[in-house]
Amino acid sequence: MVRRILLLALALTGATALAAPKATASKGPAAEVVTRTLPNGMQVIVWPDHDIPNVALYTWYRVGSRNERPGITGISHYFEHMMFNGTSTRAPGEFDRVMEANGGANNAYTSSDVTVYQDWFPRSVLPLIFELESDRMRNLSFDPKVVESERGVVYSERRSSVDNNNFGALYEQVNAALFTAHPYGIPTLGWPSDIEGWRIEDLKRYYQTYYAPNNATLLVVGDVTPAEVFALADQYLAKIPASEPPLAVTTVEPEQKGERRVVLRKESQTPLLLMAWHGARATDPDAKRLELLSAILSDGESSRLHRRLVEEERIALAVGTGQQAGFDPGFLYLYAVLPPGGDLAKVETAIDDELARVAREGVTDAELAKARNIKLAGHFRSLRTISGKAQALGAAQVFRGGYTKLFDDPAEYARIAAVELKEVAGRVLVPDNRTVGTLLPAGAK
Repeated sequence: MVRRILLLALALTGATALAAPKATASKGPAAEVVTRTLPNGMQVIVWPDHDIPNVALYTWYRVGSRNERPGITGISHYFEHMMFNGTSTRAPGEFDRVMEANGGANNAYTSSDVTVYQDWFPRSVLPLIFELESDRMRNLSFDPKVVESERGVVYSERRSSVDNNNFGALYEQVNAALFTAHPYGIPTLGWPSDIEGWRIEDLKRYYQTYYAPNNATLLVVGDVTPAEVFALADQYLAKIPASEPPLAVTTVEPEQKGERRVVLRKESQTPLLLMAWHGARATDPDAKRLELLSAILSDGESSRLHRRLVEEERIALAVGTGQQAGFDPGFLYLYAVLPPGGDLAKVETAIDDELARVAREGVTDAELAKARNIKLAGHFRSLRTISGKAQALGAAQVFRGGYTKLFDDPAEYARIAAVELKEVAGRVLVPDNRTVGTLLPAGAK
């Protein structure tokens, strides 16, 4: 199977989808991925994989906290829960019961940009899953008792993930300070008063606006044929009417022109440090450059920051990086977990020194080769499963403008030169472009 994935990646590098209203396929000898847009605007993408008699069906809705406003923050995440809680034809919880009774499982997640519903099941129940998904796209129920019950559930999730989680609390505060205008500053879980205040009218309006076929992309990967998937899509999904396109998010975050700082005091045994810099959107060339630079800085025991902070100077217990690159310019973040009584100023100075060294001297060929290998290994490892394929294809289609972008990744990583990482470090990872957050144990000076 891995050999077939490698051949497919090579075959589709640089390929483009045929422009036609009917089903279209990528070019090349391994042309397995086929896509079609239904008359109501819903995109359907199929990648047959007959290794096991199972299917992964992912529905990507282009809605997240980026689409919210003060007063209804957290509502996107709330719908991640509500979509399992009954329709006009099914009782609350029946979606899960039917899925599990037929050998399937499901999950979902919400981000700043999207909400994704994930189904895994035997191919024998493919029509049933299409029927379940079409039902909750068209007939979601808003029973007041269920609404209030689920409000309590998402509030509890906020308490466990933010209020009672030190890293979550610091991350939320840094994110809010980093974005002063753009809705990326809205926490995905929502602010407490907004969770308490959503009205059923707000929920119904949000559902009608964003949970429509023209705002969704369906990925079907596994033991299927494109013909049977498109036939089921015609039967169950094509007749759902499109909605008016949602209002576009047009706010542009102003350029940051000075370092911002956040200090949070909470009950904690260890101090935390979190730095965040304004970065790239998913379609920007900087997104891949920052991926490689992040790997060099913090991925593995031989990375620069782990070696210096954790192994040599022993001033941190752990260090890591991450990147949000979505529809709009996001951010790169770097965190350090200190030992009890650790010196935050000393850790920050060491990090600043390493970042300045990258901007001044660049990275070595060996570091770049290692970072490329890490990213390539992750790329191909993700394509070993039908779930990984559905996730990767969906991300490429939704965020980068086409699923074939997925297969360009190996060549993209290979094209990035060491000098580009030096340049992006000197341009992005600078104090005037960052927000620094520190969490101090309560009572510490």
